[in-house]
Amino acid sequence: MPENRKAWKVKVNGFDFSFDEAAVAEASMIQQSPAQFNLLIKNRSVNVTLLEEPACKKMSVEIDGEVYETCIQDGLDQMLDAMGFSAAATKHIKEIKAPMPGLVLEVAVQEGQQVNEGDKLLTLGAMKMENSITIPAAAVIKRIPVKAGQAVDKGQVLIELE
Repeated sequence: MPENRKAWKVKVNGFDFSFDEAAVAEASMIQQSPAQFNLLIKNRSVNVTLLEEPACKKMSVEIDGEVYETCIQDGLDQMLDAMGFSAAATKHIKEIKAPMPGLVLEVAVQEGQQVNEGDKLLTLGAMKMENSITIPAAAVIKRIPVKAGQAVDKGQVLIELE
């Protein structure tokens, strides 16, 4: 593959797939709604539904009725993994803090729950926008000191991790 051509590596339910700009150009896609698409790839039509907002290059998608967990890696992500600097391997955090003042709209996890990198923890409303707060590395939820409907300040602890 030429050096200047973009390439991606996608992990879907534990299986690795690679594709480049040429493969993307060969596919035909019709967006039917903000979360629903119809793809035509190599004379095969498939329906795809995004089940959640993409976060940290991880998302759940439904393809022809079956749910797949995906993780997308661009060239930089692949190079960092090859060098042993994967983000998950280098991060060990004990708490998630509010990046800005806002209102907790939803808490998507429970105390004691195991979460994986990129999982949505809660939704924070700020400046007329909803912001999904995700986990940067796998962890276990130790304590959730906030509740839906609660106002929080920047830097306030939202979730404590084990």
